[in-house]
Amino acid sequence: MKLYENARSGNCYKVKLLLSQLGKPFEVVHVELEGDRPAPVAEGNPIGRVPTLVLDDGTHLGESNAILLYLARGSAFLPDDPIEQARVHQWMFFEQNLHEPNIAVVRRWVHIDHNADQQGDVFAVKKAGGEAALATMDRHLQRHAFFAGERYTVADISLYGYTHVAHEGGFDLGAYSAVKEWLARVKEQPGHVPM
Repeated sequence: MKLYENARSGNCYKVKLLLSQLGKPFEVVHVELEGDRPAPVAEGNPIGRVPTLVLDDGTHLGESNAILLYLARGSAFLPDDPIEQARVHQWMFFEQNLHEPNIAVVRRWVHIDHNADQQGDVFAVKKAGGEAALATMDRHLQRHAFFAGERYTVADISLYGYTHVAHEGGFDLGAYSAVKEWLARVKEQPGHVPM
């Protein structure tokens, strides 16, 4: 398999983390966050973004959470029980709708683009949205070790991608003790690789 990715992207990291934890061999092709995309990304993935995973048979998959769900089929990372599987999806949809659009965007403005001061009122809105997402996660994790089915799943991988680097966007993870404990549990999982 070939993974087209950018090393600073939490969405790309999620895919690398699961591939590593599954022990699947893959080749990494670096793609800049801006500029033209290589043909496999631009033509093979209708969305035209990274991550793009090209399977051995040439099939292209895009969108990090879709890739995670595909790779996790038949493994311990995706429960067979329909309710537990729905809970995995619930947290992955939360990640893409309420978590990533706030935490990842603030991190990019602060840590990568260095233009947070140019974002005006939008910065405060995104920062507040990120804090709300972290608070939601913390409340859940005060009662549960992981996000779905009381075991480590792709829901955890999905949320870990940008949560573990949220401090780079100025989020104080010290305010979320249950999230910090969960981050440590994820880091201890077999096959964990750093971003």
